[in-house]
Amino acid sequence: MQRSCTLLYLMGPRGAGRQVFIQKCLKAPQVLMLRRPRVNSLVTSCAHLCLRTCLVRRVFNGSGKPIDRGPTVLAEDYLDIMGQPINPQCRIYPEEMIQTGISAIDGMNSIARGQKIPIFSAAGLPHNEIAAQICRQAGLVQKTKDVMDYSAENFAIVFAAMGVNMETARFFKSDFEENGSMDNVCLFLNLANDPTIERIITPRLALTTAEYLAYQCEKHVLVILTDMSSYAEALREVSAAREEVPGRRGFPGYMYTDLATIYERAGRVEGRNGSITQIPILTMPNDDITHPIPDLTGYITEGQVYVDRQLHNRQIYPPINVLPSLSRLMKSAIGEGMTRKDHADVSNQLYACYAIGKDVQAMKAVVGEEALTSDDLLYLEFLQKFEKNFIAQGPYDNRTVFETLDIGWQLLRIFPKEMLKRIPQSTLAEFYPRESAARHGTS
Repeated sequence: MQRSCTLLYLMGPRGAGRQVFIQKCLKAPQVLMLRRPRVNSLVTSCAHLCLRTCLVRRVFNGSGKPIDRGPTVLAEDYLDIMGQPINPQCRIYPEEMIQTGISAIDGMNSIARGQKIPIFSAAGLPHNEIAAQICRQAGLVQKTKDVMDYSAENFAIVFAAMGVNMETARFFKSDFEENGSMDNVCLFLNLANDPTIERIITPRLALTTAEYLAYQCEKHVLVILTDMSSYAEALREVSAAREEVPGRRGFPGYMYTDLATIYERAGRVEGRNGSITQIPILTMPNDDITHPIPDLTGYITEGQVYVDRQLHNRQIYPPINVLPSLSRLMKSAIGEGMTRKDHADVSNQLYACYAIGKDVQAMKAVVGEEALTSDDLLYLEFLQKFEKNFIAQGPYDNRTVFETLDIGWQLLRIFPKEMLKRIPQSTLAEFYPRESAARHGTS
């Protein structure tokens, strides 16, 4: 069902006006949130956002109004917050990597420019800290040379928080300001005590800003949306108020389409140098990955990063479980000329060794350590060191992709060459010897 967003202005008898947000479908338009008697005049218009290059370094509320005591935004352009459909033929396949500084992501679930990849978390897990760390450390990897490009004129971050409490909002604002990342960040904050309907337009305001920065200002924009579960709950609340037929677990039947109108606004467009990369964050109710919110999100997006409660309970930060995590576009964003030619092979071998180590750990709980073979003991040693040295890192530990790959090689040297069957012999001959352990990619 096609949907649109409209602003309604109601003028009272004494000149007092009020702005109302309308969600309208083709068959049955409905006004939300306001019932005010004695209306003298009524004016409607499409919901637009006034845009300007200086939107970075600014803080807005969930409806796009400045809350940082800064100057009024003098618009250079007005864009419909629902966005414009992108011709699929004009889309460019994402082929360049964004470095987050987190080994579990950069090494094994690399994110490409223009990709949409969510973070699946749960209540009580440090997804806010991970999001703030990504904002601090995210940068561009140049395709033609192995150096990082952190320049503000090339990279920007649009951060939208939906349904967060005051403490979470304060955490993000103070973290961005204290670490200097606010120079590249445009912040939209929708608090838990703000109107529910405002939560519906907050991600669309953020994505409209990102489209302006990417396609008109030619910046590479990273959009972080948290928490999409709050957005889906708001969608369910609005649907119930409109007395629509509920779907699975009370969510509206069109939630898949509605989420797609948000996630599909990521990507790259032919003829434009900018890009939009999306990292939505959602909390799975009761840690249930089959819940409609993560389930439908997984159908639309190109992978997921899974935050694990068991790793968190063992004081491992960031508690990213690489086994259920996936980046479907990783293969096109890594390799010779982009990161390093051994990147894919190292990632595959680390996955294989970690999966076998998990199986050995489960078998050890049944048969005991004495019944394990020498190879099994090597996998157990790898398992412990992988979680301690590769996955675990400090919240301010910004590792380059080359440092991540070197740590991976240090872990793989636990095994003899004959056991590393996922890596070609030519790559083993170049990177396995210890004298090349500190070597960074030059190819």
